[in-house]
Amino acid sequence: MTVLVTGATGRAGRHVARILRAGGHPVRAAANEPGATGPWDEAVPFSFTNRGTWDAAFAGVDRMFLMRPPQIGNVKRDMLPALERARQLGVRRVVLLSLQGAERNPVVPHHALEKWLRGSGLEWTFVRPGFFMQNLSTTHAADIRDRDEIVLPAGDGRTSFVDVRDVAAVAALALTEAGHAGRAYTPTGSRALGYGEAAELLTAELGRPIRYVPVGPLRYWRSARGQGMPAGMTLVTLALHTTCRLGLAAGVTTDVRDLLGRPPIGFAQFVHDERAAWLRVPGSVGDRPATATDGRRPTARNGG
Repeated sequence: MTVLVTGATGRAGRHVARILRAGGHPVRAAANEPGATGPWDEAVPFSFTNRGTWDAAFAGVDRMFLMRPPQIGNVKRDMLPALERARQLGVRRVVLLSLQGAERNPVVPHHALEKWLRGSGLEWTFVRPGFFMQNLSTTHAADIRDRDEIVLPAGDGRTSFVDVRDVAAVAALALTEAGHAGRAYTPTGSRALGYGEAAELLTAELGRPIRYVPVGPLRYWRSARGQGMPAGMTLVTLALHTTCRLGLAAGVTTDVRDLLGRPPIGFAQFVHDERAAWLRVPGSVGDRPATATDGRRPTARNGG
């Protein structure tokens, strides 16, 4: 049966689709972008808030990778009707990309999704990752690339960063293997890091000083909104980093090793793989000349 991947053009969804298709499973990408291309067999227009897209997306599907779009805060109004329709049309297994600690935090939208799935009669699996390492190479990339800073309201808290590739591999396993229904997994890295340590690893890879700048919630709100982040996403991000600041995001599990039979991808490996996200474009503001410092590849450096 075809697996429907929501959020297929995003970080996690694209990796889930890639892994599924490599394993020989037919993949249908649910995407807002018309003509989306990627590692799937077909793409269909889909929106949780557009009923006209639901039937074509769910037809012939018995399992689904479920992601909450970042702009949706009211999941009861904007997501549950689509999930009800999916159940009516034959979807039987749902793997939800949730959030570490969502079961204890009714403020985050993932909590409501988990509650609905528990009572839905469907086979469900919750994948509750720690903080994505890739947040630093996407959401926060501009601060690092242009200003050599990580600016977050996380205080001195530590967080169990996890690579999105590991999260996707766990989700794909739950979608395709038996024995995962009714289970919740929390994939994390092998150790928790403070953002200061993350900055040190970025410094080592990029060859220029990167610093962590802890800020208060109000300053972060103003900065994020000023840079165009939607209010709902800013609130969720603020709540997550408040969890980190309070020391509640440092829990490390062995779920990745137990499920995949290998260690989690380390933070240093992630930084190496994604280093292009933080390299300055020649001629841009704050650009420094690229120099070969290690004999292997050009490295952007601060030249003063």
